[in-house]
Amino acid sequence: MSALETKIHLKVQGLTNSQIQSGAYALILAEDGPRRLPVIVGVAEAQSIAIALEGLQPMRPLTHDLFTRFIRTFRIHLREVFIYKFEEGVYFSEMIFSDGEREQRIDSRTSDAVAVALRMGCEIYTSESIMQKCGIVMKETAESDGEMVLQGIMAAGKEAGDRGKLTNWLRIMQKNEIRERMEQAVREENYEFAKLCREELQRRETEGDTQF
Repeated sequence: MSALETKIHLKVQGLTNSQIQSGAYALILAEDGPRRLPVIVGVAEAQSIAIALEGLQPMRPLTHDLFTRFIRTFRIHLREVFIYKFEEGVYFSEMIFSDGEREQRIDSRTSDAVAVALRMGCEIYTSESIMQKCGIVMKETAESDGEMVLQGIMAAGKEAGDRGKLTNWLRIMQKNEIRERMEQAVREENYEFAKLCREELQRRETEGDTQF
């Protein structure tokens, strides 16, 4: 990130599952404004984040609980989590530790960093360039947060021709939902998006994907 670039403070808005089956969830990070940053996470990570959001205490510590206890036991200060890069559909994050005089940056998966940040009560940030590249603007007419995020990505992807965003989200949608979107795209003569839907369905058939 450039020294002059604005850092964006993010809050965890929640996890969506209205469009998602087993294997992937969307973690929604929100700025103080209309933009949201959706991050795809696995089931285990989503469960750990949900537990932290609800303030629940599992009978035995999860991996993120163990790491948090280690930090607190040795009085290490987790200053912030910073999502610093997005490349080939993957967010890169770092956990920034400080002892008051110097800081140490440790590379981390974004899902792990957020799970620990929630437990430690530390701040989460990203750069303005990532928000411009990956953020979506929520639509107030949607029925749920998950549907709002999906609608925003669909609209942003269609307008910008961003195949990456659309492809990533098609990968976590149900087959019947993809077929419905494809049929709607054909009716609207949006043949490029219909082609993406068909390619995703063909990919699942070729790979023998039966989860969706």
